[in-house]
Amino acid sequence: MNELELATGLMRVRTMMRLLDFPRDRSFTSMSTLGHLERGGPRRLTELAELEGVTQPAMTQLVSRLEREELAERRPDPEDGRVVLVAITQQGRDELARRREALAKRLADAMAELPEADKAAIAAALPALDRLVTRALGGNI
Repeated sequence: MNELELATGLMRVRTMMRLLDFPRDRSFTSMSTLGHLERGGPRRLTELAELEGVTQPAMTQLVSRLEREELAERRPDPEDGRVVLVAITQQGRDELARRREALAKRLADAMAELPEADKAAIAAALPALDRLVTRALGGNI
C-alpha cells in the first residue's frame, strides 16, 4: 500500500467515525476540544485554537459556550497569574464518556458482521495508528 492509498483509507475511516458520532447537538470542534483538555490537562486558549485549527476569537467563543454549558471552565495559570487556562469540568468528562459509549456501541454494531480475522486485524493496527497520531501531531493530542 502506498501513501496515497493509506491517506484515502484513513480519510474514509475519519468520515465513518464522524457519521457514527450522534447526536450532533455539539460541534466536532467542541468535542475535540474537550478531548484535548481531558487528555492534556488545562491549556491556553491560543494552544487550543492551534490544536483545532481555528482562530483565537473562534476558540474564545467556543470556550464561552462550553463554560455556559458547564463543560469547561477558565482558571488562572498557577505559574503565571496573568494567564488564563481552560480546563474540562467533571460534567465535561461525563459528557465525553457518554458520547464515547454511544459511539462504541454504534461502531460495534457496524463491525458485528465482519469476519473475526478483520476484527483482529483492526485491533492489531490500533497501537501502530496511535503511534502514528502521536508522532504526526507532535504528542499534542
